[in-house]
Amino acid sequence: MQPIHILLLIAGYFGVLMLISYLTGKTGSNADFFKAGKQSPWYLVAFGMIGASLSGVTFISVPGWIEASSFSYFQVVLGYTVGYAVIGLVLLPLYYRLNLTSIYTYLEGRFGNYSYKTGASFFLLSRIVGASFRLYLVANVLQLLVFDEMGVPFWVTVTLTILLIWLYTFKAGIKTIVWTDTLQTLFMLIAVGAAIYFVSDEMGLSAGNLFALVSESDMSQVFFFDDWKSGDHFVKQFISGAFIAIVMTGLDQDMMQKNLTCRNLEDAQKNMFWFTIVLTIVNMVFLVLGLLLTVYASQNGIEAHKDQLFPTIAVDSGLGIGLAIVFLLGLIAAAYSSADSALTSLTTSFSIDILDIEKKYDVAKQIAIRKRIHILMSIILILVIIIFKYVIADDSVISRLFVFAGYTYGPLLGLYAFGLFSKWQVKDEFVPFIALASPILAYLISYFSLKQGFDFGFFILILNGALTYLGLILIRRK
Repeated sequence: MQPIHILLLIAGYFGVLMLISYLTGKTGSNADFFKAGKQSPWYLVAFGMIGASLSGVTFISVPGWIEASSFSYFQVVLGYTVGYAVIGLVLLPLYYRLNLTSIYTYLEGRFGNYSYKTGASFFLLSRIVGASFRLYLVANVLQLLVFDEMGVPFWVTVTLTILLIWLYTFKAGIKTIVWTDTLQTLFMLIAVGAAIYFVSDEMGLSAGNLFALVSESDMSQVFFFDDWKSGDHFVKQFISGAFIAIVMTGLDQDMMQKNLTCRNLEDAQKNMFWFTIVLTIVNMVFLVLGLLLTVYASQNGIEAHKDQLFPTIAVDSGLGIGLAIVFLLGLIAAAYSSADSALTSLTTSFSIDILDIEKKYDVAKQIAIRKRIHILMSIILILVIIIFKYVIADDSVISRLFVFAGYTYGPLLGLYAFGLFSKWQVKDEFVPFIALASPILAYLISYFSLKQGFDFGFFILILNGALTYLGLILIRRK
């Protein structure tokens, strides 16, 4: 597949997104940008959230993870289901009762302004780094497949990617994203389904043979109970999965902003219920694809591992133009589906939580400031991605993303847990110090534990949240 063909594919895809933006963004109001006028159909939100949850990280990294970790990731996915239940039954009722635009406004009412700003700041840090990781991964693949051959520098690739996202989100924000995410999720699912079909067909596998291959393979082991010190141990991964879902969805403005566009709480809970079922199935499909790709690469002498496995087989292994096209469509969809909502949620949180535009300015001034913040966040994402190009190592991106999330979302977990499950007040001015100290202390504990052979793995999130909770107890008002 020639680079010009890939560029035409990207242009056509972007044209569809721009059409959706035009149809949904005629008013350009803050009500549409932040909450889509609270008129989003729940089933569109549920379907679109699948793509946003998977993103380019899952699309690329999970299939490449099978060789080293088998199906152990599914232990985390099973934990997600518990976390999503907590979101639907505890957090969503809270957010709808308070009629929130930014979910971190809850912290202001519960503890005070310092806690509010601390929670929002940790989200901004987490989302900037997380979104940049995801976009870096996809931009790097596009650079290798298209732009290196054309002599286009990496920074130009990244800038163009963010510019395209800014163009179709700058007017209607979340109202546009609810619809574009639906389209992008569809392309991602078509891509993974088609990839399984093409590779299975090349290997001469029927549906029954594919099932037998997966069930009989050593790489399809899901549950790991043998070594409690290992990061793959079931208890660690299952419990970590539950808390990862709570913090990376329920305490994340990016994901919750979509839920808060539903017409009412009942619709938002239906969205969360069906989203949980479909996402669990889709993650298993990605794991099956990873096993299939790993076996195919081994049988055909293809030296591609981790994040390079799926792109190499899809584009460079001679399986045909059909697989290359659906892979690229899925990859582009994964890039835009995670980045567009991230850009919008960053703009929302910074505008409302940090600058307090709803409290300080009239509607016209709010819109003007929001547009400038949208541009600022776009520039920040570009700079961070370019930095990652030169400092990121060769570990699977998904592993790094979750480890980082454990440190940055931990204070949010502790703050919300303390707010929901205790009636104590705290000395609000000391909350930022507790939130900064907890990740540092968690890292030191993890570092020295690893030297003794105990790997916290994703469990670092829970340790971090617990340290924050204990710190809040120490500064409670008596």
